[in-house]
Amino acid sequence: MIVIGIAGASGSGKSLLSNTIAKELGSDRVVVISEDHYYNDNSDKTMEERNKINYDHPDAFDHKLFKQQMEQLANGQSADVPIYDYSQHNRSKDETMSVSHTNTIFVLEGILIFDDRELRDLMDIKIFMDTPADISLIRRLQRDITERGRTVESVIQQYKESVRPMYLRFIEPSKRYADIIVPNGGKNKIAVDVIRAKLKEML
Repeated sequence: MIVIGIAGASGSGKSLLSNTIAKELGSDRVVVISEDHYYNDNSDKTMEERNKINYDHPDAFDHKLFKQQMEQLANGQSADVPIYDYSQHNRSKDETMSVSHTNTIFVLEGILIFDDRELRDLMDIKIFMDTPADISLIRRLQRDITERGRTVESVIQQYKESVRPMYLRFIEPSKRYADIIVPNGGKNKIAVDVIRAKLKEML
C-alpha cells in the first residue's frame, strides 16, 4: 500500500494531479480520496449556521475519522468514506463511497492534509501544489459557480474572509513538509513524469 498526499491552496490543481495519477497508473490500482469528504457532520446546524462556518480552518474537518479509515485500509479492511454535499454544506445522509483495501495506491488530496502530523505520517510521498494566488482564485471562481451553484459575490467574499487568510496561516506553512513542490498546477507534465517514475519504482 502506497499513500500519496497532495496539498495546496483551493484551486491549485490538486484534483487534476490526483486524477492524472489515477489515469496514468490505472483506476484498478489507484483510488483518490478527497479531504472534503471528511468535513464535519453538520446535521445539528441550520443552513444559516452552516453558511457561517470557516471551511478552510482545520476545525472544519473530521481528521480523526480520516485517519481511522486510512488505518482500516492499511490493516486489510474496507472503509465507507462519507460523501460531502456542497449544496447542503453537509455529508450526504444516504450515500457513502466504498473503498477497498485491495487498491495499491491511495491518493489523498486536500488543503490541510499536511497540517495534521498523524495524517502526514501515513504518507509515503507528500506533494505540494504551488500555484499563483490569482490562478487559484480564477479556478475556484469557475469551479464554484459552474459545479456548486455559488454566485461570484459569495465566492469572492469567502475568499477574502477565510480562504486567503487560512491559506497564509495554515496551508502555505505546511509546504515545508513536502517531498516535492509542483509549480504551475496539475498540468506540469515534467512533475507528473517524475511522480509516475517514482511510483513505478516503488511498486
